[in-house]
Amino acid sequence: MQRWRVPLGFACAALFFLLAQARPATLIVGGLVALPGLALRAWATGHLRKNDALATTGPYAYTRNPLYLGSAILALGAGIATRSWISVSILIFYFAIFYSIVIRRETTELHLRHRASFEEYARAVPLFIPRLTAARLPADSAGSFSLTQYKKNHEWQAPVGFLFLLLVLLAIWRLRPH
Repeated sequence: MQRWRVPLGFACAALFFLLAQARPATLIVGGLVALPGLALRAWATGHLRKNDALATTGPYAYTRNPLYLGSAILALGAGIATRSWISVSILIFYFAIFYSIVIRRETTELHLRHRASFEEYARAVPLFIPRLTAARLPADSAGSFSLTQYKKNHEWQAPVGFLFLLLVLLAIWRLRPH
């Protein structure tokens, strides 16, 4: 299934744009809905030290997958921007299938890499839907947001990519007869 992710992603993207019925108002509303997703992703990547440490601070104290939750919010914003239920359905289908596989794989990898620490973390923090309050974890999991880490993780690409998506939808709207 993993080898189908990219080719199917391109096919879904083509359908997403082809079926889009965006209007300036839906682009604005979709963009506003996406902002919390972008903010969550930015916050998360500032705490994420890939392969160096188990991320348990910041948004990782609320959900084990804040990047994917942020991506889901972005997808919702993109769907709203398109003004197309079919485009929204494509996004939901793609996200549900492939992200569930990725989340399972990453959970297994983190468990193998961090054993007891991950088990304690997994007991305290839900997989996707966030807790209302931050989990209280051992002192060795302390950390804070790092702008350097945000840059190292290339998270600036998410807002640039989303802005590009909105601009393409705007161009499609302008090219179509009204």
